[in-house]
Amino acid sequence: MKLTTTLLACAATMALAAPALAERELTFGLQDNEASNVYKGAQEFAAKLAEVSGGELTANLFPSSTLGDFKAMVAQVQAGELDMVITGYPDMSYIIPELNLIGAPYVADDFAHLKEIIAGPWGQEMKAKFGEKGVELLDVWYYGTRQTSSNRAINSMDDMKGLRLRTPNVPFLIAYAENTGATPAPVAFAEVYLALQTNQVDAEENPLPTIEAMKFYEVQSHIALTNHFVASAALQVSKNLWDSLSDEEKGWISEAAKAGGALNDSLTAKAEEDLIATFEGRGLTITRPDLAPFRAAMQPYYATLEEQFGAGAIARVRGK
Repeated sequence: MKLTTTLLACAATMALAAPALAERELTFGLQDNEASNVYKGAQEFAAKLAEVSGGELTANLFPSSTLGDFKAMVAQVQAGELDMVITGYPDMSYIIPELNLIGAPYVADDFAHLKEIIAGPWGQEMKAKFGEKGVELLDVWYYGTRQTSSNRAINSMDDMKGLRLRTPNVPFLIAYAENTGATPAPVAFAEVYLALQTNQVDAEENPLPTIEAMKFYEVQSHIALTNHFVASAALQVSKNLWDSLSDEEKGWISEAAKAGGALNDSLTAKAEEDLIATFEGRGLTITRPDLAPFRAAMQPYYATLEEQFGAGAIARVRGK
């Protein structure tokens, strides 16, 4: 807490000392560490911002939850104590409940579809709600698509029956397990490897880069490309700061955000593509089950969401 207070106090002092917004350093908080693609995208953002602004605006990055978890950092951005933060897009449902709709499995077909949703009418309504909460949504970056690894082949949804599937304690991922016939088993992330190794659970679900980084492939024999959730990260800036900027300054930040997102997205997509071959080379079996039954199985969960957000809410989000 003392470190956070000191860092933010320094940032505030620097901001007050600067004439207007000339040569201002923006503080940018992340949960992701220096090895992540999101951090590399943030570095690209900082480099592009300095370039296009001629050094008038720069960014100081605080990775690895240095300033607290994502909720703490969002609160700092809302209070104007932190300039920028990047969090999971659906994770913001704790203050914007409608974002639970985009978290529902199979609502977004892929990242391209997700970007269409965000640029469309529903996404623009959500952008306005971000603003109402004191943050300006700048861009959404690709975080990876969640797949299902297991110790047996998943060639169809029938193979999910009875599978003890580790999920985070997240309602929409628990719903994915339950509605496809598996038994959800919430296990702390740090304990997943041991749970798989000791057969406490049979399977888990994560993006391929996470399966690689956490070495889950060592204790699993199969990976099914279930594509059940497209994960994304929302790049946000303090609304008070944003509203104080000139159009030119907003243009600099927006251009830098697109540059950072392009790098992050390409790195993540390439990593996913390469990892399929890597896992096959390690002896894992990659299966590609028909996803139509998986999508159909989510209808009861969609109905539950529509009781809260209105009939037709899922179709409206999908834009299809």
